[in-house]
Amino acid sequence: MKTPWKFIPLVAFAAYCTAVTTAAPEAKEKHHLYLLIGQSNMAGRAAIPPADAAPLPNAWLLTKEGAWEPAKPPLNIHSTIRKGAGMQKLNPGTQFAADMLAAYPGTSVGLIVNARGGSKIGQWDKSQKFYQDAVLRTRQAMKSGTLKGILWHQGESNNSDPDYLTHLKALVSNLRADLGDPNLPFIVGQINASKKNYPVNDHLLKLPTVLKGTACVSSKGLTTTDAWHFDAASQKLLGERYAPVSYTHLTL
Repeated sequence: MKTPWKFIPLVAFAAYCTAVTTAAPEAKEKHHLYLLIGQSNMAGRAAIPPADAAPLPNAWLLTKEGAWEPAKPPLNIHSTIRKGAGMQKLNPGTQFAADMLAAYPGTSVGLIVNARGGSKIGQWDKSQKFYQDAVLRTRQAMKSGTLKGILWHQGESNNSDPDYLTHLKALVSNLRADLGDPNLPFIVGQINASKKNYPVNDHLLKLPTVLKGTACVSSKGLTTTDAWHFDAASQKLLGERYAPVSYTHLTL
């Protein structure tokens, strides 16, 4: 199995890559899709460093109309359930995409980002709009790409919910069924743990013990701008942590 890669600075990656961002995405089997959902840290609340504001070569973002545009932060700008446009900033997706592109030369990455700040896991129930919009937009994207995994970051609004793991298991199972892949990789990230070990972090950590093809990435060492929201450096680190875990599960 390939050894997970180290953190690749976005500026260095963009300089290294010679692809033209305005070219069409790769053929369907080489256009790798990832659904990014959850609440505010997945929507992105960190300031966007000027060096990271440019489109990322070979990375694409699904628009509300179901088309592809060059991916650059804020990645949650086309979310059908987002809060105000000005609240959408840097999330883990940009660094994640850069690392996945480095791991899979000759491919492109398509990001479907449909997060909502402050959302509770109950709002992601199969019967709710948040869930239904995520499935609808992913199916749109799958017409021109191959779905490789889902990244989930949520739990601040359910930080002490004793039934969180039960809801999360149902979410994974429902998404896998509705997107047609019973083994679809589902990677979760822990919430801020710098000041308190919130019970939800233990639930997130337990997910791989109850569902195959899932994994949890740690929030250890990440820093925030307030009680909950990761700063830009930590959003990049979170994206870095999502990437090698996703690679491992993609090759199972």
